[in-house]
Amino acid sequence: MAFDIRETFAVNAPVEDVWRFVMDPQRVVACMPGAALDEVVDDETLLGTVSVKVGAVTARYAGRVQFTNVDEENHTVEMTAEGKETSGGTARASVTSNLTPRADGGTDVVAEATIDITGRIMQVGRGMIQGVSQQIFQQFAACAKERLEAGVTGDPGDSAAAAPEPIRALPLLLRVTWNAIVNAVRRLFRRPAR
Repeated sequence: MAFDIRETFAVNAPVEDVWRFVMDPQRVVACMPGAALDEVVDDETLLGTVSVKVGAVTARYAGRVQFTNVDEENHTVEMTAEGKETSGGTARASVTSNLTPRADGGTDVVAEATIDITGRIMQVGRGMIQGVSQQIFQQFAACAKERLEAGVTGDPGDSAAAAPEPIRALPLLLRVTWNAIVNAVRRLFRRPAR
C-alpha cells in the first residue's frame, strides 16, 4: 500500500543552521520517534532501525537510508529508505526535503514523501497508517523546531548505543480516530438544510 505525505513547518532559525541539522544523522535520529542509527556507512548511506508498536504487536524494520541527491546551494535533499520487518513486511520511502529562508531570518521546511508499507502492520488500514505517519512527522518536526530554536547544536548522545523506545502507535491511532470523528461531525454541521 503506497500513499503520499506532504508536511510543512517553520523554524525560527537561519536556513544554514536548519540545513546542518537536516544533514546530521545523529541529530535527526534523536528527534525521530522509535528510530535508531546503527551505522554511518559513508556520506550517502546510513543503516538503522525503526520500531512501531500497535497494541500488542511490535513491528521492527531494519534497513538502509540512501541520500540520492544533495543540493546544498538550494538546500534540497532527496533520499530513499528501505527496511524489512522480521515477519516479512517491508517499508519503502522516497523523501524530498526543501528549506527556504524567510524574510524574518527563519526557515520554512517542506517535506514530501511517498511511502509503501506491507506486512502485518497494515491490518489497521490505510487511513490509520497515513494518519499515524503524519503524526510521527509532526512529532519529529516539533522536536527539530524545539532543538533548533533553543540553539541545541551539540551531540545528542550516543543514539546507537541505547535501544530506541518503539513508536507507540495506539495513542497516535486514537488521536487520528478522534480527529476523523471531529472532522466528520464538522462536515455534517456544515451541510445546508434541505
